[in-house]
Amino acid sequence: MSGTTTAKARLKNLLSQTDNRHCADCAAPDPKWASANIGVFICLKCCSVHRSLGTHISKVLSVTLDEWSDDEIDAMIEVGGNSSANAIYEAYIPENCSKPGPDASHDERRRFIRSKYELQEFVKPSLRITSGKSSASLQSSFSRKILDSFRVKPSENSEGMVEFIGLLKVKVVKGTNLAIRDMMTSDPYVVLTLGQQTVQTTIIKSNLNPVWNEELMLSVPQNFGPVKLQVFDHDTFSADDIMGEAEVDIQPLITSAMAYGDPEMFGNMQIGKWLKSHDNALIEDSIINIVDGKVKQDVSLKLQNVESGELYLEVEWLPLDQ
Repeated sequence: MSGTTTAKARLKNLLSQTDNRHCADCAAPDPKWASANIGVFICLKCCSVHRSLGTHISKVLSVTLDEWSDDEIDAMIEVGGNSSANAIYEAYIPENCSKPGPDASHDERRRFIRSKYELQEFVKPSLRITSGKSSASLQSSFSRKILDSFRVKPSENSEGMVEFIGLLKVKVVKGTNLAIRDMMTSDPYVVLTLGQQTVQTTIIKSNLNPVWNEELMLSVPQNFGPVKLQVFDHDTFSADDIMGEAEVDIQPLITSAMAYGDPEMFGNMQIGKWLKSHDNALIEDSIINIVDGKVKQDVSLKLQNVESGELYLEVEWLPLDQ
């Protein structure tokens, strides 16, 4: 117990230093998270971007909730805090590139943080780690853990590749009061689209209140948007008729999940919420919970651009690096 207390005290002492009282990336006050292998303290909003980079670049830990190893704390202390790290990572920020502030958007943070740590665009060229090379001066200033956190800048022929940050398991539970598209009924099925991916449920014959309880899987790219949902009526001899559509904003789910880290470390609890508003299809606020070590969200949607119909989903987030 005394060893754990001592370790926590060392970390708390480092966090209390003046330059560590603000986020290393956006300067938001009172950061409660850290990148253990880079050696910086960061805020919750920047934390979500760091997690999307992968643990091979930035290993995010909570200052208060996570257990730290002595090696991880030693690495943080060896770096010396945000000012020391930024002296390396922000050595040469171009005039046309501005550092995000506490109120910056997610996209602004993502662009800057990726340029700063993954692509090393602001690092002094002689300190960059490239294939087959290492820098003695960098090794003397940074621990091996930090040296390993640097990544080779992607080659031009890799720019078209899509990087995924996790998986989305969508359980299409049921539909209620769906629109009639045949004489008296419809043969509905659901199509989900995310980026270039499209998945769909089975067709249920002659049913305006279908129960699917069918799980569909989507890979989530780094630059993800909403999941587009469409319900169709299957026709054998003509084009399938649309029976309504909606969009599912997965940002609240992923941001909440990344902020809490490994959900198996927590008991059942609410960690986030997607709020009902006039510009989304929610019937009621959609609550994000940790349930039995998994991050899940119940979603109730009123189908848009149709005379009637509701759809019920259960969504689960599966990070690739968990």
